[in-house]
Amino acid sequence: MTRLFARRATLRRSVGLLGSFRFEQTAPEKFYGGLAHDTVDLIGDLYQGLTGTDLTGTTVVDVGGGPGYFADAFTGVGSRYVPIEPDPSEMHAAGLQVGGAIRGSGLALPLRTGSVDVCFSSNVAEHVASPWVMADEMLRVTRPGGLMVLSYTLWWGPFGGHETGPWHAFGGEYAARRYARKHGREPKNRYGVSLFAVGATDGLRWARSTPDGELLAAFPRYHPRWAWWLVRVPVVREFLVSNLVLVLRKR
Repeated sequence: MTRLFARRATLRRSVGLLGSFRFEQTAPEKFYGGLAHDTVDLIGDLYQGLTGTDLTGTTVVDVGGGPGYFADAFTGVGSRYVPIEPDPSEMHAAGLQVGGAIRGSGLALPLRTGSVDVCFSSNVAEHVASPWVMADEMLRVTRPGGLMVLSYTLWWGPFGGHETGPWHAFGGEYAARRYARKHGREPKNRYGVSLFAVGATDGLRWARSTPDGELLAAFPRYHPRWAWWLVRVPVVREFLVSNLVLVLRKR
């Protein structure tokens, strides 16, 4: 299932992606531009591994898609790209306008059951108080035999606290207060409000137990292929996996 994407998962790719994180808030177009092409490669390879075909003609829904930074990359491979975002300020960030963008909650996606070929979410679940409700919704709207991909940041990893890290290791509330004292403003990602402690074991438990999907693969998003084994080691994965990708087929 992951054979096609595994060949891309090199150390060079990992270094490039992890290095771009420093631009997430100061130059988001630079960060998301590179991430967009990597996401298309990821989704395209997984979809081909599942169906034997590329993304041409598919409908791809991006849950928590913000202003649609990934739109051009998916349109470029022949997909109909539909971002869904609950926050209007995020939808209009960076001056982007994506035709067909939908304002809606990931906890109650405004789409018909079984209506899309691919439903994915990148770096969003950790910002949702009920991430597994969102995951259930993602599977609901995916057509039988279609692809659902959930990629999210693990709380105990180095990026779990986002801009408040690495102090989140001493508690999310402590890290938020420290950030506010140091910078004179609240962090964008406020623990308990817009940032939550989500672990690898939480996601694996959901993926293995959901009756609507079959877990096909679980691997670290930003690690080289030779480090994917970390996902199989309890406790260790919470600290070293950083970002977990769950790949499911809709039953």
